[in-house]
Amino acid sequence: MRGLAIIPGIGNSGEAHWQTQWERKLPDTKRLSVTDWNQPDMDNWVTALDRLVAGFPQPPLLVAHSLGCLLVAHWAGRAAVAGALLVAPPDPTGPTFPLEAAAFGPIPQRALPFPAIVVASSNDPYGSLTHAEDVAKAWGADLVLAGALGHINGATNLGDWETGQNLLRRLG
Repeated sequence: MRGLAIIPGIGNSGEAHWQTQWERKLPDTKRLSVTDWNQPDMDNWVTALDRLVAGFPQPPLLVAHSLGCLLVAHWAGRAAVAGALLVAPPDPTGPTFPLEAAAFGPIPQRALPFPAIVVASSNDPYGSLTHAEDVAKAWGADLVLAGALGHINGATNLGDWETGQNLLRRLG
Protein backbone atom coordinates (compact mmCIF):
# COMPACT_ATOMS: atom_id res chain seq x y z
CA MET A 1 0.00 0.00 0.00
CA ARG A 2 1.07 3.58 -0.62
CA GLY A 3 2.05 5.99 2.12
CA LEU A 4 -0.83 7.32 4.20
CA ALA A 5 -1.35 10.95 5.12
CA ILE A 6 -3.57 11.07 8.23
CA ILE A 7 -5.64 14.27 8.35
CA PRO A 8 -7.64 14.64 11.57
CA GLY A 9 -10.31 17.20 12.29
CA ILE A 10 -10.69 19.50 15.28
CA GLY A 11 -9.03 18.06 18.37
CA ASN A 12 -6.52 15.90 16.43
CA SER A 13 -8.23 12.48 16.74
CA GLY A 14 -7.29 11.22 20.20
CA GLU A 15 -5.92 7.90 21.44
CA ALA A 16 -9.15 5.92 20.90
CA HIS A 17 -9.67 7.21 17.34
CA TRP A 18 -9.21 4.78 14.44
CA GLN A 19 -6.89 7.31 12.71
CA THR A 20 -4.49 7.08 15.66
CA GLN A 21 -4.72 3.28 15.57
CA TRP A 22 -3.91 3.28 11.86
CA GLU A 23 -0.97 5.61 12.38
CA ARG A 24 0.50 3.14 14.86
CA LYS A 25 -0.28 0.01 12.85
CA LEU A 26 0.13 0.79 9.16
CA PRO A 27 3.54 1.37 7.53
CA ASP A 28 4.66 4.68 5.98
CA THR A 29 2.03 6.73 7.78
CA LYS A 30 2.44 10.41 8.63
CA ARG A 31 0.05 12.72 10.47
CA LEU A 32 -0.84 16.32 9.68
CA SER A 33 0.76 18.77 12.11
CA VAL A 34 -0.93 22.16 12.60
CA THR A 35 -0.37 25.08 14.95
CA ASP A 36 -3.66 24.71 16.86
CA TRP A 37 -6.03 21.76 16.63
CA ASN A 38 -8.81 23.54 18.52
CA GLN A 39 -8.76 26.89 16.70
CA PRO A 40 -8.48 25.78 13.07
CA ASP A 41 -6.90 28.28 10.69
CA MET A 42 -7.50 27.47 7.03
CA ASP A 43 -4.23 28.96 5.77
CA ASN A 44 -2.18 27.16 8.43
CA TRP A 45 -3.92 23.85 7.75
CA VAL A 46 -3.49 24.17 3.96
CA THR A 47 0.22 24.94 4.38
CA ALA A 48 0.56 21.99 6.75
CA LEU A 49 -1.11 19.69 4.21
CA ASP A 50 1.27 20.95 1.50
CA ARG A 51 4.22 20.01 3.77
CA LEU A 52 2.74 16.64 4.70
CA VAL A 53 2.14 15.52 1.11
CA ALA A 54 5.55 16.83 -0.01
CA GLY A 55 7.15 14.54 2.60
CA PHE A 56 6.20 11.36 0.74
CA PRO A 57 8.41 9.91 -2.02
CA GLN A 58 5.33 9.21 -4.17
CA PRO A 59 1.75 10.49 -4.09
CA PRO A 60 0.14 9.25 -0.85
CA LEU A 61 -3.38 8.25 0.03
CA LEU A 62 -5.16 10.86 2.16
CA VAL A 63 -7.13 9.63 5.17
CA ALA A 64 -9.28 12.50 6.40
CA HIS A 65 -11.83 12.71 9.18
CA SER A 66 -14.45 15.40 9.80
CA LEU A 67 -12.99 18.90 9.28
CA GLY A 68 -10.02 17.20 7.61
CA CYS A 69 -12.41 16.25 4.77
CA LEU A 70 -13.26 19.90 4.16
CA LEU A 71 -9.56 20.76 4.26
CA VAL A 72 -8.88 18.15 1.55
CA ALA A 73 -11.69 19.57 -0.63
CA HIS A 74 -10.29 23.11 -0.35
CA TRP A 75 -6.70 21.93 -0.86
CA ALA A 76 -7.33 19.51 -3.76
CA GLY A 77 -5.26 20.14 -6.86
CA ARG A 78 -2.23 21.66 -5.11
CA ALA A 79 -0.21 18.41 -5.30
CA ALA A 80 -0.55 14.88 -6.61
CA VAL A 81 -2.21 12.29 -4.36
CA ALA A 82 -3.27 8.73 -5.14
CA GLY A 83 -6.74 9.03 -3.60
CA ALA A 84 -8.65 10.00 -0.47
CA LEU A 85 -10.78 8.29 2.14
CA LEU A 86 -13.04 11.06 3.47
CA VAL A 87 -14.83 9.99 6.64
CA ALA A 88 -17.73 11.89 8.23
CA PRO A 89 -17.53 15.21 6.37
CA PRO A 90 -19.32 17.81 8.50
CA ASP A 91 -21.92 20.28 7.25
CA PRO A 92 -20.71 23.87 7.77
CA THR A 93 -24.31 25.07 7.53
CA GLY A 94 -25.53 22.66 10.21
CA PRO A 95 -26.45 23.69 13.75
CA THR A 96 -23.61 21.73 15.39
CA PHE A 97 -20.76 22.96 13.16
CA PRO A 98 -18.12 24.69 15.31
CA LEU A 99 -18.04 28.46 14.83
CA GLU A 100 -14.24 28.45 15.09
CA ALA A 101 -14.12 26.44 11.85
CA ALA A 102 -16.35 28.78 9.81
CA ALA A 103 -13.51 29.53 7.35
CA PHE A 104 -13.74 25.93 6.09
CA GLY A 105 -17.15 26.65 4.55
CA PRO A 106 -18.66 26.85 2.09
CA ILE A 107 -17.75 23.42 0.78
CA PRO A 108 -16.11 23.38 -2.66
CA GLN A 109 -18.54 22.07 -5.26
CA ARG A 110 -16.03 20.66 -7.75
CA ALA A 111 -14.89 17.15 -8.55
CA LEU A 112 -11.71 16.11 -6.77
CA PRO A 113 -8.77 15.42 -9.11
CA PHE A 114 -8.19 11.98 -7.57
CA PRO A 115 -10.31 8.93 -6.66
CA ALA A 116 -12.20 9.38 -3.40
CA ILE A 117 -14.58 7.56 -1.10
CA VAL A 118 -16.88 9.44 1.27
CA VAL A 119 -17.94 7.40 4.31
CA ALA A 120 -21.06 8.51 6.18
CA SER A 121 -22.98 7.43 9.25
CA SER A 122 -26.77 7.45 9.46
CA ASN A 123 -26.69 9.22 12.83
CA ASP A 124 -23.77 11.65 12.52
CA PRO A 125 -24.57 14.76 14.59
CA TYR A 126 -22.33 16.90 12.34
CA GLY A 127 -23.71 15.91 8.94
CA SER A 128 -26.84 14.23 7.61
CA LEU A 129 -26.92 11.47 5.02
CA THR A 130 -28.33 14.00 2.56
CA HIS A 131 -25.29 16.20 3.19
CA ALA A 132 -22.95 13.23 2.63
CA GLU A 133 -24.76 12.36 -0.61
CA ASP A 134 -24.45 15.97 -1.80
CA VAL A 135 -20.71 16.26 -1.10
CA ALA A 136 -19.95 12.85 -2.58
CA LYS A 137 -21.77 13.86 -5.76
CA ALA A 138 -20.06 17.29 -5.90
CA TRP A 139 -16.63 15.76 -5.30
CA GLY A 140 -17.14 12.89 -7.79
CA ALA A 141 -16.60 10.42 -4.94
CA ASP A 142 -18.10 7.05 -4.18
CA LEU A 143 -20.39 7.08 -1.14
CA VAL A 144 -20.31 4.31 1.46
CA LEU A 145 -22.98 4.22 4.16
CA ALA A 146 -21.39 2.82 7.32
CA GLY A 147 -24.56 2.37 9.39
CA ALA A 148 -25.26 4.08 12.72
CA LEU A 149 -21.72 4.95 13.85
CA GLY A 150 -22.22 8.50 15.12
CA HIS A 151 -19.38 10.74 13.96
CA ILE A 152 -17.17 7.68 13.23
CA ASN A 153 -14.63 8.84 15.79
CA GLY A 154 -13.02 7.65 19.03
CA ALA A 155 -16.36 7.68 20.84
CA THR A 156 -17.61 5.01 18.43
CA ASN A 157 -15.01 2.51 19.74
CA LEU A 158 -14.06 1.17 16.32
CA GLY A 159 -10.52 0.16 17.32
CA ASP A 160 -8.45 -0.06 14.16
CA TRP A 161 -11.67 -0.09 12.05
CA GLU A 162 -11.09 -2.99 9.68
CA THR A 163 -14.01 -1.91 7.47
CA GLY A 164 -12.29 1.43 6.89
CA GLN A 165 -9.01 -0.31 6.07
CA ASN A 166 -10.83 -2.41 3.48
CA LEU A 167 -12.20 0.78 1.91
CA LEU A 168 -8.69 2.23 1.89
CA ARG A 169 -7.42 -0.82 0.00
CA ARG A 170 -9.97 -0.07 -2.74
CA LEU A 171 -8.14 3.21 -3.32
CA GLY A 172 -4.73 1.64 -3.69
